[in-house]
Amino acid sequence: MPAISPAVVDFSDPAAPFAPAFGDVYHSRAGALAQARHVFLGANQLPGRWRSRPRFVILETGFGLGNNFLATWEAWAQDPERCAQLVFISIEKHPLRLEDLAHAHRQSPLPELAQQLLQAWPPLTANLHRLSFAQGQLQLLLCLGDARHWLRELVAEVDAFYLDGFNPRQNPEMWDRYLLKALPRLAAPDATAASWSVAPDVREGLGAAGFNVQRQRGFANKGGMCVARYAPHHQMPKPAGRVPLAPTGTQEAVIIGAGLAGAACAWALAQQGIQSTVLDRRDGPAQASSGNPGGLFHGTLNPDDGVHARFNRAAALATERLLQALGPELPWLQQGLLRLETRLDHAAMQSQLDRLGLPSDYVQALTQDQARALSGLELQYPAWLYPGGGALPPADFVAALLRHSGAKTRFGADVAHLQWIDGLWQAQDAEGRCLAQAPLLVLAGGHEALHLLQDLAPDLAALLIQQRGQISHLAHSAIRPRMPVAGLGYAIADTDQGLWCGATHHIGDSDATLRASDHAANLAQWAELAHLSPKPACEYPQQDQQDQPVGRVGWRLATPDRLPLVGGLPIRAHGGRQDQVRFLPRQAGLALCMAMGSRGIGWAALCAQVLAAQVSGAPIPLEASLLDAIDPARFAVRAHRQSHDGAASSPP
Repeated sequence: MPAISPAVVDFSDPAAPFAPAFGDVYHSRAGALAQARHVFLGANQLPGRWRSRPRFVILETGFGLGNNFLATWEAWAQDPERCAQLVFISIEKHPLRLEDLAHAHRQSPLPELAQQLLQAWPPLTANLHRLSFAQGQLQLLLCLGDARHWLRELVAEVDAFYLDGFNPRQNPEMWDRYLLKALPRLAAPDATAASWSVAPDVREGLGAAGFNVQRQRGFANKGGMCVARYAPHHQMPKPAGRVPLAPTGTQEAVIIGAGLAGAACAWALAQQGIQSTVLDRRDGPAQASSGNPGGLFHGTLNPDDGVHARFNRAAALATERLLQALGPELPWLQQGLLRLETRLDHAAMQSQLDRLGLPSDYVQALTQDQARALSGLELQYPAWLYPGGGALPPADFVAALLRHSGAKTRFGADVAHLQWIDGLWQAQDAEGRCLAQAPLLVLAGGHEALHLLQDLAPDLAALLIQQRGQISHLAHSAIRPRMPVAGLGYAIADTDQGLWCGATHHIGDSDATLRASDHAANLAQWAELAHLSPKPACEYPQQDQQDQPVGRVGWRLATPDRLPLVGGLPIRAHGGRQDQVRFLPRQAGLALCMAMGSRGIGWAALCAQVLAAQVSGAPIPLEASLLDAIDPARFAVRAHRQSHDGAASSPP
């Protein structure tokens, strides 16, 4: 997807900010909010149509200055009968820089709402940014990039369309039939649409897309506006793999695993009105893979901005937004992360950044001297700086997520079997006793829940990789990083005078004992990272444990393609299409959120939000191509394609 090109705005006429690139104003001189209320809320019969609904979804083509969003937010907030959740999706190819957006709302009639929007404004990356307001009851899904791209990538059911954009003569791509024909795939059965434009191509395009179109009195000096209702001859069915995973009205869930994934799922499901019971075989939360004393989180980038880079960027930004709310509850949070670049020089790094168009509030290319100054280490390479990355204590992060979720927790609950009985999933112990049951079950445990996945999907479970990792602690270190550093292993300063470093990687190794050889490997890696000479000596605990180095052993569960498993399990041996994950039907009430490898801190928030949307039928805060990339059914689809490709190439 092309890099984001921010808008250029001429504010010389305060009543009507002007877009030189399109030769048009952003809104009527008679008032942006008044125009939004008349054209978009009024023609879509809002607030009346959202009243008493559990959720209402709006899609806007053209966020502009954000006035339509603010007017809708105000109407929703003032309505005592408002829907429980309002999701406002907006697409913008040329978003405003933060300073320009602040200028646009300097004299806003809605100063408190405008200020909240400014505080939540994301880095201008080509992503779907999920911004949360009103304790999660109002969601803004801001899609930065071309509208044609996003209308293919969105996974949502839309109740009202705001068709906004610059004049069709200057901005024809926002109004052509190709774009308008994409609306039916997203339209709910009773969807409506409205636009200030009554151009013939707009009305005819909506009609061809299955909308009944009327012309009504326009706003201010506009003679008319377009009002439409979706009334197709044939309703487009949802693909089997896009149907909500839980029955309509589900309010309870059982989650297996009280680590990062499980706690995040409990938090995200609570935002969709689903309360969870979290089960874990250990005696407390975050006792297994999520139990390290500190862990990293950050985005990534690669030259082609491929699937891994885009997913990691979306996940990193979601984590950053979550930590803005939860950070004060953590005992410590180290902000900013350096990742060493061992292959490119600084000039090549900067050239790559310029080509990708990634903004400095997401990632920066630093020279070796700049990286040394920030880290306090004698680094031997340039580095990428991720301002929104950093390090935190995973167990405290888990505790905060569980606290905000309001979930019930049950520890020492060793789940041996899962059974679907009378519309409920039961988690049973080895004797067959029911530990908990609900219409929705989420498998979110790491390697300790692998036996449950083996029963449900043995072919998928057989693909997963278990990695043993050991980290090491230096209790006293004269040299410590000022911020987390990764790239040659990693190093995190602790809250005293020491640091944690690591980590080793051993596949299929089940040894739970701390090993001196792994400890030595970690210290050697730390010495190389910090360019230390001589190498630091091993640190040991008290004399009664002199034979063991200080550290921790854990196991990561990963997939062969190094992306997580998020979503429903496909039904075995069905007769439908098997060449795309979206066409595979799923087992009712069952979802996975697991196999996060070493990226649990940075992935948990986004993965949980995606799963909660899949469960409830809410708009999914991730584009379809990335959703397919983390779908548990992807390996079955790949196997199906390979078998058919092999059959097609075999001699008769």
